[in-house]
Amino acid sequence: MSTADRDRVPKQDRSRATRQRLLEAAVACLAEHGWAGSTVTVVAERAGVSRGAAQHHFPTREDLFTAAVEYVAEERSNALRELFPEGAADRRAVVTAVVDLYTGPLFRAALHLWVAASNEEQLRSRVTELEARVGRETHRIAIDLLHADETRPGVRETVQGFLDMARGLGLANLLTDDTARRRRVVAQWSDLLERALR
Repeated sequence: MSTADRDRVPKQDRSRATRQRLLEAAVACLAEHGWAGSTVTVVAERAGVSRGAAQHHFPTREDLFTAAVEYVAEERSNALRELFPEGAADRRAVVTAVVDLYTGPLFRAALHLWVAASNEEQLRSRVTELEARVGRETHRIAIDLLHADETRPGVRETVQGFLDMARGLGLANLLTDDTARRRRVVAQWSDLLERALR
């Protein structure tokens, strides 16, 4: 390895670390302050980098927050896989884990971006495309974890209905802590899925 190569590796590592800090800060800002309160300057300050460094990685605000939502989506998928590295034997545990992801801070950050995208034409196409990809990935993971056979009539729709329900519980959780009701809904959906997927 040449001297130039050795010098480049630490710089690349620093660049990756800066990018990671910016993404984490963007997610936290979206979750805490929403779209209006999450500027590139606020994110850069939270990440401990200059605005110029932030714009080097993400030239526009839309670039930054679209990348942040992609990061959120990957984190949600990874978190779900890591909960059940050997696969899940208990469907109720899967239902609970999925609902927990949809009621957590990662989903809250994504919701703020969805709301912003509904009013920002430039952001809408990016977020719509990203969420379609995330939705397909989440559906595939849920099918695997639930040991669902999509070749059977109605199974695909049943799993999609479950994911839509989990997303709805995430929305309800934005305004109030809905833990008690959510537990009852999770128990009911677990029973329904058990019967439908048997």
